[in-house]
Amino acid sequence: MKQEELANLVGVRRETIGNLEKGRYNPSLVLAWNIAKVFEVTIEEVFTITDED
Repeated sequence: MKQEELANLVGVRRETIGNLEKGRYNPSLVLAWNIAKVFEVTIEEVFTITDED
């Protein structure tokens, strides 16, 4: 799926999806939920939390 397609499905700009992929942006809970719904998976399957020291 192209970034623009996903962005349209979840109601954000394509740049937001690109920044998510590059780790430059942390999604809101609503955005994470919507992305997971598009792919029919859990939020944990799409996003992981890492400790940053």
